[in-house]
Amino acid sequence: MSENPAIPSLPAELPGAVAPPVLAEVVRSGFVEGRHRGSLVLLAADGSVEAALGDVAVPVFPRSANKPMQAAGVLRAGLELAGERLALAAASHSGEEFHRDLVRKMLAEHGLSAAQLQCPPDLPVDRVEAEAYLAAGGVRDRVAMNCSGKHTAMLAAAALRGWPTESYLDPDHPLQRLIREVVEEAADEPVAAVGVDGCGAPLMAISLTGLARAFRTFVLAPPDSAERRVADAMRAHPEYVAGTRRHDTHLMRTLPGTLSKVGAEAVQATALPDGRALAFKIEDGAARALGPVLGRALTLLGVEPEVASSIGSTPLLGGGREVGEIRPTF
Repeated sequence: MSENPAIPSLPAELPGAVAPPVLAEVVRSGFVEGRHRGSLVLLAADGSVEAALGDVAVPVFPRSANKPMQAAGVLRAGLELAGERLALAAASHSGEEFHRDLVRKMLAEHGLSAAQLQCPPDLPVDRVEAEAYLAAGGVRDRVAMNCSGKHTAMLAAAALRGWPTESYLDPDHPLQRLIREVVEEAADEPVAAVGVDGCGAPLMAISLTGLARAFRTFVLAPPDSAERRVADAMRAHPEYVAGTRRHDTHLMRTLPGTLSKVGAEAVQATALPDGRALAFKIEDGAARALGPVLGRALTLLGVEPEVASSIGSTPLLGGGREVGEIRPTF
């Protein structure tokens, strides 16, 4: 206990004292200057857990890694989407011009307006695109927000069914209840908690093992199912799921048949066409650790080293030149 009354006493044990394992370390000029902890699960083709690091049974918020399930819920509601439109419904898009154009087209096709979207106004998440967007006089806009495709699809599904459109983000809305059913079926476990995502949509917590199972379910689902239709659209049009400079796009292009989706706070889920799958979360939410951890996890699942290294390479710069890297530790 502190003898200085100006310094508060600290408890003997802090909450969450048992830390997850280190999955990546930051090496600058040969010196380890930081570490990223997290949890990761790998599933074999038969769905069994092949390897696990950390606690992969505790619920997490998958953030945008839940979007394939949300898109499948929209299809189950009866909304007819296919191709690029369905991929955009499951997207965390970069806000590039072709993304924004398709969102506007989809709104017009369903007799909707951007003013009805309840995602917050934002700039493109891609830095290159954001600079060009601002230089052209662009301002924060709901259409440019990375979740605008998902919100457009949700709003269109609600309008189609005659459900309230002004409350389409309410967790008790018929559409959101339907999405919850999809999440629970695909993950093969109940939703542990419901929160609010960064875009305002309901956010449903499942375990990392459940998340990996869900992605496996989507790639192995019957061709005419909502789940498989979403997976097929995402894999056929990955640039609409992410963007021209994003690792999900690169991975789905490089490994045909692979389904991959990132989520905020450094969540990643990926399934290979034969059912092998992975999911992980970096504890501190550092997106810079995503590539190295994903690349190493893919290697452990048997993906060719050349492909895995192209995903995992994350150099550190000093004075404009490479002086280190972020590297996996497992």
